[in-house]
Amino acid sequence: MLLIPSIDLRGGRCVRLFKGAFDAETQYDLDPVDLLDRYADMGATWLHVVDLDGARDGTPANLALIARLAARGRLKIQAGGGLRTPEAIEAMTGAGVARVVLGSAAVDEPRLAHDVLDRRGAEGLCLAIDVRVDDTRVPRVRTRGWVKEHSLSLWDLLRPFADGGLRHVLCTDVELDGALRGPNLDLYREAVAAFPAVQWQASGGVRDAADLARLADVHVAAAISGKALLEGRMQPEELRPFLPAA
Repeated sequence: MLLIPSIDLRGGRCVRLFKGAFDAETQYDLDPVDLLDRYADMGATWLHVVDLDGARDGTPANLALIARLAARGRLKIQAGGGLRTPEAIEAMTGAGVARVVLGSAAVDEPRLAHDVLDRRGAEGLCLAIDVRVDDTRVPRVRTRGWVKEHSLSLWDLLRPFADGGLRHVLCTDVELDGALRGPNLDLYREAVAAFPAVQWQASGGVRDAADLARLADVHVAAAISGKALLEGRMQPEELRPFLPAA
């Protein structure tokens, strides 16, 4: 299993949200480019970047900074946030990212996501699906920066994309995002069983290297970590099994 560090951008700064709430933000006094270099030095090969302004407002707002990150040439970047039109997607690919990440568009404009899959191929697209597990244990989709909840389940959303060759899906349990309470292992175990051909990326709740080992046992392809890495809760020597260039 691969560890993919995450950088969330808001107003050009590194931040983390608690449970996806924009009014529960922690700012970090870290330059995003310096942070990318730190992760590359640790042995990471990919970086996940979220334009939170774009996710909230519907149009990318941190493209210049994302282009700077990509121009470093040290890590492959998958990035999203506000990619809801062909023009926004082209702007993101023009910034040099290796894989575009679509979230709300997969729900609201599925044809757009299918077009990206057709043009860029399975390695050029990741669907980022945010969910909140309801009282019946069904993961219900949330969009628009986690604000809008749908009756649509994660499984119903993914079925036509998986049939069309989708390979990468990042799934976040927003109740655990930034909470450092451990990942939702049951969710990812069910996801892997339901769609075994998908390379699942688990996001939300990772506290330490032991959580990474538990996710590896569930057979997800990658784990996204933001807050635990930012706050030094995992030491480089613990992370070597999950960092191919370490």
